[in-house]
Amino acid sequence: MQMLRRAWKPVIGTAVLVGAPSYVFYRWYYARPSQESFDLQVRERGPDGKPAMLTRTFPLISKDQADARLAAHAAFSSATRPDGIVWKHATAFLASNDPIEDANDSAIMQRDAADPSAPGDLLFFAVMDGHAGPHTSRLLSKVLIPAVTLELSSRLKAPPQPTFGQSLKSILRPTASSSLPVDADPEHVTLALQTAFLNLDAELTNAPLQLLAANLDKIAKETRAIPDLSQHPMAMASMLPAMSGSCALLAMIDTAHSNLYVACTGDSRAVAGVYEESEDGQGVWRVEVLSEDQTGRNPNELKRLRSEHPPSEADVVIRNGRILGGLEPSRAFGDARYKWPREVQEVLSKAFFEGTDQPMRATPSLLKTPPYVTARPEVTHRKLSLPSASSAADADVKPKSTLRFLVLATDGLWDELSSEDVVALVGGHLAGLRGRVPKSALPALVRTTGGAPTVSGKDRAPRRSAPSDGAWAFEDENVGTHLIRNAFGGADERRLRRLLSIPAPHARSYRDDVTVSVVWWEEGREGDAQAAAVAAGGTVKAKL
Repeated sequence: MQMLRRAWKPVIGTAVLVGAPSYVFYRWYYARPSQESFDLQVRERGPDGKPAMLTRTFPLISKDQADARLAAHAAFSSATRPDGIVWKHATAFLASNDPIEDANDSAIMQRDAADPSAPGDLLFFAVMDGHAGPHTSRLLSKVLIPAVTLELSSRLKAPPQPTFGQSLKSILRPTASSSLPVDADPEHVTLALQTAFLNLDAELTNAPLQLLAANLDKIAKETRAIPDLSQHPMAMASMLPAMSGSCALLAMIDTAHSNLYVACTGDSRAVAGVYEESEDGQGVWRVEVLSEDQTGRNPNELKRLRSEHPPSEADVVIRNGRILGGLEPSRAFGDARYKWPREVQEVLSKAFFEGTDQPMRATPSLLKTPPYVTARPEVTHRKLSLPSASSAADADVKPKSTLRFLVLATDGLWDELSSEDVVALVGGHLAGLRGRVPKSALPALVRTTGGAPTVSGKDRAPRRSAPSDGAWAFEDENVGTHLIRNAFGGADERRLRRLLSIPAPHARSYRDDVTVSVVWWEEGREGDAQAAAVAAGGTVKAKL
C-alpha cells in the first residue's frame, strides 16, 4: 500500500502540471465568445452569371479596430507664420473603394520679399474625389496646386490687358477693383483659378491625342492607318487619367490681402464656420456654405447644360440627375468619354486597347454634341478678418462676425451629414466638447444659425438619423476623424463597427470614400468663441 502511495505521487504531480492547464485551455477555448458577425445583402453575380442580391456573413470588427481604422490616415499640422497667425490643418480619410479614389494636397507659400504685395502667404488646401478609378485624383494631388500657382505667377509678371469692352465699361462705370493689383482683384484671381483648372484638364484629356500624333509616321498618315500603341510605355499613363475622372475642391487663402477663394469643380463641398457675437455674450456659429454641389440635380447646372446643347437634347443631357444618364458630377477633370467626339473615342480605342485584353470604356450611347462635362470651377470669394489687415489704431476693434474655420470634404461626408451638422460638430470640437452628446442637446451647447444656404446636388437628404435620435461622439483628437466617426455612427458603436467592417467592393453600396480637410487659425481671440462642454460628471467648461 505504501508503495502504491509512492507510485501515485508522480502521477498526481503530472495531473496537476498537465491536467490543470489543459482544463484551463478547454474552458478558454470552448467558453470564449465566438467572433461576432453580421449578415448583409450584397450585389453579386449569381450561379447564372446575372447580378443578384445575396446574403453574405461578415466578421464584425471590434471597437478598438474601428478606432484604429478611423485614425489610420489622420494628420495634423500647425504653422506659426511671420505675421503671428497660427494656422492649423487637420486631414483624415477613410476608404470604401480599394484602392481609395479620393486624394488631397496642401501647401503654404511665402511671398518673396520683392513681391509688391509682400509680406504675406498664399495657403492652399485641396480635396479630390475620384471616380472610375484613382488615376485622375492622384495626378491632381500632385499637379493642381502647382498649376494654380504657375497661372497666378504668370499673371503677376504679365497682367492681362483689358478688352475693348472692359475698358469701355471701366470708363463708363468705374469700380474700386479696376485699380487694384492683379493679385488683389477678386475678378482677376477668379479668372486665374478658372484658367488654371481648364488648362490642366486640357493637358489631361489631350495627352493621349498628342501621344497618338507623335507616333504617326509618314506611311500611317498617307494610309490613315492607326498605329498599335497598346504596348507603348506611356499608353496607360496618358489614357487612365483622361478616362477616369475626379472632382476637385480648392481653397486659397491670401493673407496679404485677407482674401479667401474657394474653387469648386464637382460635388465636393466647402463650408465655413463664422463666429458671430451675440447680446448674451455666448456667441453663435453661422453656417456659411461656399460651394454648390455640381450635379444634374442642381437647378443652376441643369439650366447651364441645357443652354450649351441643342434643344433636341434638352430631355437627355440630364437623365435621372446624371449626365446622359451616367455620370453624377456635371463638372470634373478627366471623364474624357463625355468630352471627346465619338469618332475620336473609336480611334483611341483601336490605338490603345485593341492589342490588350481589356476594352476601353464604352462611349455613352446618348453622346451627340460633346463636351458635356467641364472642369471650369465656380469660384467663391470672401474677405477674412486677419490681424495683418488691421492697423495698430484699430487693433482693439473686434469684428462682430469672423470666419474662423473652413471644412473641405468629398461628397462621402455630405451623404451622411448636413452642412449645419458639420459646423456644429467642428465648433463643439474646437470648443472642447468631450464625451457622448445627445443629438437633441448639441444645438443648445453649440448654437448655429443659417448663412449662405446649401445647394445640394443629391437626390436625398443626408442618410443620418433624425437630430433628436441618438448621440454624437466627441472622442477624437483629430477633428477630421471626429467628423468621419460621426458621419458613420457617432456614439452608436454598433452601427459604426458594422459600416467599417464591410469590405470592398461591397462597402461602396453602403458608404463612399471620405476625405475631410479642416483649416482654422488662432490669433489671440480664441476665448471669444464660447461653447458649453459637458465633461465627465456633468460639469460644464468652455474653451476653444
